[in-house]
Amino acid sequence: MRAALTNGEFRALWLAETQSLVGDQLTVVALAILVYNQTGSALWSATVYALTFLPALAGGLGLAQLADRFPRRTVVVVTSAIQAVFIGLMTIPHSPIAVLCVLIVFAKLVAAPGNAAQNSLAREVFTDDEVYLRSQDLRGITSNTAILLGLAGGGLLVTQIGTSWALAIDAASFLVSALVVQGSVVPRAAAGRAGDTWFSAIRWVFGQRRLRVLIWLSWLVGFTVIPEGVVAPLSRELGMSDQAVGWLLAADPLGFVVGTFILSRYVSKEGRERALGVLAIAPPAFLIGFAAHPNFVVSLLLLGLSGAAGAYFITVGVTFITWVPNEIRGGAGGVYRTGLRVVQGIGVALGGALTQLIGSATQAIAIAGAVGTAVALPIAVSWARARTANIADDVPTTGKGKIV
Repeated sequence: MRAALTNGEFRALWLAETQSLVGDQLTVVALAILVYNQTGSALWSATVYALTFLPALAGGLGLAQLADRFPRRTVVVVTSAIQAVFIGLMTIPHSPIAVLCVLIVFAKLVAAPGNAAQNSLAREVFTDDEVYLRSQDLRGITSNTAILLGLAGGGLLVTQIGTSWALAIDAASFLVSALVVQGSVVPRAAAGRAGDTWFSAIRWVFGQRRLRVLIWLSWLVGFTVIPEGVVAPLSRELGMSDQAVGWLLAADPLGFVVGTFILSRYVSKEGRERALGVLAIAPPAFLIGFAAHPNFVVSLLLLGLSGAAGAYFITVGVTFITWVPNEIRGGAGGVYRTGLRVVQGIGVALGGALTQLIGSATQAIAIAGAVGTAVALPIAVSWARARTANIADDVPTTGKGKIV
């Protein structure tokens, strides 16, 4: 990972993303507090929180195409500046809830092409695939660390400085991101081809068997995200207070950080690709342990191990973006991230429904683990076959789209 940080362009992208992500954690907490204080309604608070996710679905399939049609540095800078404006407007005292909803929706819609451009640039700035993989390890570690910091101290900080200041910090973080990227990333021409249609990236991605298998591997996260959706009843079932919810939520990202470090330190890119199928089976398999009604400590261990095994996910994303031609990476990356959002939302919803139906969070998690493991097995076999296939439409491509 030190090798990745010697690349000045990546260093700028990484710093811009990291400090902005920390600001986003403050915004999530601030909005929850602000809306609940104004309305006294848990439903409204949850609705506004849901709005931080939903626009990414539409933006990921549509607006992400802008990252291919315009210079990517420009897209990152402009979208960051626009998000700063939308978040900044939320700091106005006594804003109606409807106004806050509109602002957060537009802010998240604008984020879609910005994220697509940033992820595509992160691939473009490296010529060495091994170093690029390590750079994404670093991004995975820092993003999950930011989530941990948000879980640990976000609420306390927001209550100390106030919701308006928390939102102002997030707005400022977007301005910093725009300035850092503008000043440190080399300008490049738009990558897209003039003849590409708006949804050509979607058709191309799903026409490639190897990429389809990678997408299936990524969708397995829909099973391992289920504990997050039932964490409150899980805490009660384990005989713990509501204060234990934070620990249960933190176990997975903490495990992910540890797992990512171990893979990055000891396993090569080729080794990780070779073991990808086996690694993908492990995260849901650990959740089967909840069938034994574990105590609180063992539950934390199982969630942490599942998160650690989930570090394979970085290799999936890196392999996907590397095998996509540079001229459609923005749109293809939008497809990839949108799929993740959808399966996570479905997983959380089904997990909650199953818990309600059978009356046990631990058993619901165990069932999710068993089903996830069963689904992962044939996908792992498909990956082993696809990786070694030597047919024309499955051969990976370089950043210029040339078949090699």
